[in-house]
Amino acid sequence: MIPTFQIILAFIGSLGFSILFNIKGRKIWYAALGGMVAWMIYLLGGLWLSSEMTQYFVSAIIVTFYSELCARIEKTPATTFLTAAIIPLVPGRALYYTMSYAINNRIVEFADYGSYTVSIAVAIAAGIMVASSLFRIFFALRSYEYRHH
Repeated sequence: MIPTFQIILAFIGSLGFSILFNIKGRKIWYAALGGMVAWMIYLLGGLWLSSEMTQYFVSAIIVTFYSELCARIEKTPATTFLTAAIIPLVPGRALYYTMSYAINNRIVEFADYGSYTVSIAVAIAAGIMVASSLFRIFFALRSYEYRHH
């Protein structure tokens, strides 16, 4: 069963960051919906994927595709939607514990949580890069085909 409360909070969190990033009009709702989608995909991925990093990677890919589509619809840069939509995936808890262990000189825990936090960040960044690159390649090929036929 999918935790509905978490999904609603992902929407609200992304909505809050949309306001913070000064996103206006209906774009704010697209960005908030993107955050909800990102977290839903992450949660659903837990049902089928064995690796948490794969969940983050797949979620980042899907939310990037979503942001690229919204960007085409609204004629706005994709980062307008992506920056707010990716917020639910940010590893805040892991980052907090990493810094707490560093400050308290607990080196083993710092190293463990630090590598875990970096792994999440790399999975998210890789997902964004893969999806963005594939989207650009697709549109470049489509544009090339359109011009040459």
